[in-house]
Amino acid sequence: MSQETRIALDIWSDYVCPFCYLELPAVTRLQQAVGPRLDVVWHAFELRPDPVPTLDPDGHYLHTVWNRSVYPMAQRLGMHIKLPPVQPRSRKAFEAVAFARDAGRFDAMHLALFRGFFEEGRDIGDSAELLSLATQSGLDGDALQAALHDGRYTQQVLQDERQAQALGITGVPLLLVRPAGAPLETAVPLQGAVPYEHLHAAVQDVAKRAEQRE
Repeated sequence: MSQETRIALDIWSDYVCPFCYLELPAVTRLQQAVGPRLDVVWHAFELRPDPVPTLDPDGHYLHTVWNRSVYPMAQRLGMHIKLPPVQPRSRKAFEAVAFARDAGRFDAMHLALFRGFFEEGRDIGDSAELLSLATQSGLDGDALQAALHDGRYTQQVLQDERQAQALGITGVPLLLVRPAGAPLETAVPLQGAVPYEHLHAAVQDVAKRAEQRE
């Protein structure tokens, strides 16, 4: 991969999706390996927007998925997560992280939301919890509270979700790899919590093909 080739990585995810959190270490490692030539943008995708019913936090389905897939994957990655005691809606969390992006604190809030939910079992659908996580992430809690109250970032979240629908995205995490500036429709899709090696190989392949066209 040349020093000039820039790659865009667009990720649709949900803060209540354990596989989205499990993909974060691979994305972080990729950012460290590729450096400023990689542009990563995380997008909102509510798995259960109102009025879709949320899952029973102690139901058979979640326990089965976690025991069969989530816990084994987390163990392989060395991540200490646990099935949360609540299953909140994530709209407000997405609005909060959009606020954090504008304030230059996206990475901190992004990680805080995942950790708060999957490691501490916090209700990230609750405004008070979001304000607490925001303060811990170096954000102005009063300013965030006003933004949430006014719905300042609601349309931004909905736009991400409309874009996902237009692209045919039905599940997360979904990662799209493309040369920077190329249409999203031409991106290479990666579905699920893919290993770092697969993600890195996809980025290298997209970069190589872009260089060959130049």
